[in-house]
Amino acid sequence: MPININNPEADVLTRKFAAMAGVGITDAVVIAMKEAIAQRRAAETPLQTAARLRSKHGVVLSAVARKPLPGAVFDEMWNHGAGNQEHACEAEREQG
Repeated sequence: MPININNPEADVLTRKFAAMAGVGITDAVVIAMKEAIAQRRAAETPLQTAARLRSKHGVVLSAVARKPLPGAVFDEMWNHGAGNQEHACEAEREQG
């Protein structure tokens, strides 16, 4: 099934790649798509990266470390906790 791409940048890039590879634009698209798909399939996921780095540096996660933190921790970190919210409101009143 044919495709029709009406994008000037895609045209320029395809023709540039075709010239570099010494192929026609159709083959250039096929080659580029195969390479892009292979690269994405081979890419490391964030979980795989974390596991690789833990292994490299000898870090072992305990059962406690594997549990997600409660939402209150993030609220406090981003100043959304109840006590921090009151402080933020006071600071806004003082500035306003």
